[in-house]
Amino acid sequence: MSPLLAAFLLLVSMGLTCASTVPLRPGFYAETCPEADFIVKDVMRRNMIREPRSAASVMRFQFHDCFVNGCDASVLLDDTPNMLGEKLALSNIDSLRSYEVIDEVKEELEKVCPGTVSCADIIIMASRAAVVLSGGPDWDVKLGRVDSLTASQEDSNNIMPSPRANASLLMDLFERFNLSVKDMVALSGSHSIGQARCFSIVFRLYNQSGSGRPDPAIETKYREKLDKLCPLGGDENVTGDLDATPATFDNRYFKDLVAGRGFLNSDQTLYTFPETRKYVTLFSKNQQVFFRAFVEGMIKMGDLQSGRPGEIRSNCRMANSRPVRVLMES
Repeated sequence: MSPLLAAFLLLVSMGLTCASTVPLRPGFYAETCPEADFIVKDVMRRNMIREPRSAASVMRFQFHDCFVNGCDASVLLDDTPNMLGEKLALSNIDSLRSYEVIDEVKEELEKVCPGTVSCADIIIMASRAAVVLSGGPDWDVKLGRVDSLTASQEDSNNIMPSPRANASLLMDLFERFNLSVKDMVALSGSHSIGQARCFSIVFRLYNQSGSGRPDPAIETKYREKLDKLCPLGGDENVTGDLDATPATFDNRYFKDLVAGRGFLNSDQTLYTFPETRKYVTLFSKNQQVFFRAFVEGMIKMGDLQSGRPGEIRSNCRMANSRPVRVLMES
């Protein structure tokens, strides 16, 4: 047996592979873990009963994971003495939550089919479940990802946008990943469910673009409501609904943008920018068109892969005990 083949077989025996060697496809676990999808949905359902906000929180893992070096569950890794992970990155700290839901899914899956389902695939399946259980569309998710061996807080800081971003910055970001303007607007519809902190909007209530005045795009009565929720000098950790139906995945988010009731600056600018306004208007009028565009965008985003070596983690918060670098060098 050649040394190269021996090394490859060792990687396979340890549950490690290269992200680019296995094509993603629906039904990837049909034989190796046929209960995987049911388990993911069941855990999500239980958690949404305990904490309704967990749906939006879990769904956002896909965005925050896939944009940073591909969909590889790097966002789930805890810091180590030798690595600053992504959990404390600017776009994630005090924002991403419900990591324990993914932990619970992984624990249940390890009981039934140990060492089989990657944390990266769990994120994709749980994100889809969050949408479906909130009343949104269903779709076949492509699976077969492996988990990263490391994470990068710096990469996350350099890639992920701020709530203060405008539509132009968002278009540039999505274009880097071959996602269209339509994809970007549709995927922004993920804000159909969930909440955000006052921290993210006080600037647009009291000092938009350094003017010392509120964002003129905010509808007057809605601004009065936000002023009460987020007073200047108040608790910036108070949360507000991202749209008028924060527990239901629907097209209300786009209707609110048309009416000047977008919570985040990055949301409202989708209607004030000509390039994105047409899609906001379209989705506000036709929920099924929005649902189809959202599903298409989620599938395309789920295809983002780094091609780096990976593994099937036994614990989503940490890499396995023998990193692939050691295996490849031995």
